[in-house]
Amino acid sequence: MNLLRILEELTSKREIGPAPAFGEIHVMEVIELLGSESPVGRFKLSQRLKIGEGSTRTILKHLRVRGIVEGTRKGYMLTKRGMKIYGFLREHVLGPLELPQTSLAFGEYNIAFLVRGAAGAVRMGLEQRDAAVRAGSLGALTLVYRDGKLTMPGVEEGYGEDLLKVQELLAKKIGLREGDVVVVGVGGSKRSAELGAKAALLETLRRLKG
Repeated sequence: MNLLRILEELTSKREIGPAPAFGEIHVMEVIELLGSESPVGRFKLSQRLKIGEGSTRTILKHLRVRGIVEGTRKGYMLTKRGMKIYGFLREHVLGPLELPQTSLAFGEYNIAFLVRGAAGAVRMGLEQRDAAVRAGSLGALTLVYRDGKLTMPGVEEGYGEDLLKVQELLAKKIGLREGDVVVVGVGGSKRSAELGAKAALLETLRRLKG
């Protein structure tokens, strides 16, 4: 799927958002919103994404040029190509899920997303954390589900009870499979935690592709 290439093309000149990660996240969010709620007007998109109408207009313009969205009298919607990209996201990414504050996820808000079968994209989770910080969150926690256990790369002990609590919650709300990756954005607001988590999941997808 060329989702990452599309995101990189649309944000390489920094025409939208204050940083590349923000731009990519907002483009992805437009695709997600239109995939689940279309048709949606530009003003509503701007409100939901919490960005200016000018930035929203720029995103939509670039997505229209690439045949991903189309405008109608009632608002914007995804084309067949856009629906394929949305289908890719739905297949590989689950969430968001808000987690309680623990010694693992220490933010006032902790938002988790699951990336199916992406364990091969994770080393120590530092790349995901750095991506989350660039997006404006306090950081990100990256967990991997292997051999029936949720683990934190590079950490052997000390968080067992909290890991088990998070594992039970994820198993109940989303479901866990061998090789799944869970990224948790940590923030002082729900939006900053969500942006961090989405930046971390995009970094995970990028490294999985590589």
